Amino acid sequence: MPEPIRIAAMASGGGTNLQAIIDACEAGKISGDVVVVISDRQDARVLERARKHNIEAIHVRVPRTGTPEWEDADRQITEIFTRRDIDLVVMAGYMRKIGPALISAFPDRIMNIHPGLLPAFPGVEVQWDAVEYGVKVAGPTIHFADEHFDHGPIIIQAAVPVLPGDSGQDLADRILKQEHRIYPQAIQWFAEGRLRVEGRIVKLLDPPEADDTQAIINPPPDGDF
Repeated sequence: MPEPIRIAAMASGGGTNLQAIIDACEAGKISGDVVVVISDRQDARVLERARKHNIEAIHVRVPRTGTPEWEDADRQITEIFTRRDIDLVVMAGYMRKIGPALISAFPDRIMNIHPGLLPAFPGVEVQWDAVEYGVKVAGPTIHFADEHFDHGPIIIQAAVPVLPGDSGQDLADRILKQEHRIYPQAIQWFAEGRLRVEGRIVKLLDPPEADDTQAIINPPPDGDF
């Protein structure tokens, strides 16, 4: 049995995905512990969530991307994680671009979550964009982060139907439920040493048997089809 991993989290907002990860760790579903949480916002609720679980919570001011001050913040965050022997960094709604120091220090060891089926709908407010575009299926993506937004190799995705009359918030709520399922799963696969990155492909070792007939079809076809 591998040693439990040490997890660092980065978030900018309320931290519901962080809560799902913490809950999974405490329930033994993830072989690891969240040991530190960093936010670029001093008033972010995610820091409060961390403190309630006796997890170290740190605010780091992150200036505008590309400035020398931004690079300094990147090096500061990297040093914080390095000093704490972090195995995996998880971004759980972190709304800033991570820098080269962090990426080089943790290659294929930084995960991000995005509420769209990448490579479709990168960016922000993607649930609203999906509804406006008229797609029939949407969902979240967990991927390894690189130097580009919403770009790195994909680990796991979940698909949900876009229902008639959905608002962007309706779809966001439906997607969020799946985020809380697949993010802990991706982290546990990492903890078990079952993820291999080969270029843009992430291979899962010893995957469960897949049902190749399973599909989400929306709108549902008539019974004879």
